[in-house]
Amino acid sequence: MLSRLVLTEFRNHADLTLTPGPGFVVLTGENGAGKTNILEAVSLLAPGRGLRRAALGEMARQGGAGGFGVAATLFPEQVTKSPSRLREGLGEGATYVLASGLDENAPLPRPLPQAEGESEADRETPAVGEVDVATGTLASAPERRIVRIQGATTTANALAEWLTILWLTPAMDRLFVAPAGERRGFLDRLTLALAPAHAHHAARYDAAMRARNRLLADEGRPDGDWLSALEAQMAEHGAAVDAARRETVTLLGTRLAQQDDGPFPRAGLALEGWSGDTTRLQADLAQGRARDAAAGRTLAGPHRVDLTVTHLDKARAASLASTGEQKALLLGIVLAHADLVAERTGQPPILLLDEVAAHLDPARRAALFSRLAGRGQVWMTGTEDALFDAIDSQATRIAVGR
Repeated sequence: MLSRLVLTEFRNHADLTLTPGPGFVVLTGENGAGKTNILEAVSLLAPGRGLRRAALGEMARQGGAGGFGVAATLFPEQVTKSPSRLREGLGEGATYVLASGLDENAPLPRPLPQAEGESEADRETPAVGEVDVATGTLASAPERRIVRIQGATTTANALAEWLTILWLTPAMDRLFVAPAGERRGFLDRLTLALAPAHAHHAARYDAAMRARNRLLADEGRPDGDWLSALEAQMAEHGAAVDAARRETVTLLGTRLAQQDDGPFPRAGLALEGWSGDTTRLQADLAQGRARDAAAGRTLAGPHRVDLTVTHLDKARAASLASTGEQKALLLGIVLAHADLVAERTGQPPILLLDEVAAHLDPARRAALFSRLAGRGQVWMTGTEDALFDAIDSQATRIAVGR
């Protein structure tokens, strides 16, 4: 869990410090107060572009000095590394990679502040098991992301080794009728929570594919050896991406199928499209060079896969379900996945649920609160305090913009 969150020059928050407790963290306020901005900031503590998938330059506060910072302290409940990996991450034999062109010593807009009654020495020496993470940009490089763990600069993908964050937003309500790329992105976030190396393999695969596409698009005869090298990289990382996705679908699908009937309908999961191992992918790419050059893109590989979802109890595609049923199916998938992550890693993920309670009927809302109680840190937003009356009194309740 996050025990401290600091936003500096982020969206509409010039300087915000929150000290959330375990369990429910309820953010209430008027539309435009910045509730979702807080959730977006938390989502940036995971690999990727956050829950809005916005450009980094858009996140810096308008009228500010430029650049932004998001910093947090992870309480031991959410530290996911094994003891040996934890010691490594804390500095014993660790190797950190500095993003090219960034100054290792350049400060983010602001460090974690002192809490009331806390000495400077206390802040310099974290409590046993606590981990400080931060991300942001500098005014001089607004589109270059900096990530630091325990003060050392590293890559965004390294965040997956330390905490797991999942989210649901209103923009995801139509996921089942959206283009296949949206569902692949959703599946990749689910996979990353179970296999932190997935982010590395996906990034390397995409980079090699872009290089191959450029090489095939060049006029003249492309360098065959260079193409083969790129295809070997794609085959290695692409096969790992495909295997991790399929294991996630199998594990999650089995859990969903075994659930009892309840307020959230059971979803059936499957992958359609390309499938294979390293040898298969390398052969497909080599044989498809002329085809891919003519198409201007690569037509074989895990980037051509789609996640298909069905309403098990009604035996029909989720895309044909009502809007309400689609929301309930999606929420059921996320809840089952959160349970799966907690079971397999020993640590519950941080859940970010943006305006979810407002779109549920009272019975499903009560069922949601009951299911999430005691299962890790859950951040929820809403415009009305009454939506969260059924949550216990131990919840952290924060009025945003008041």
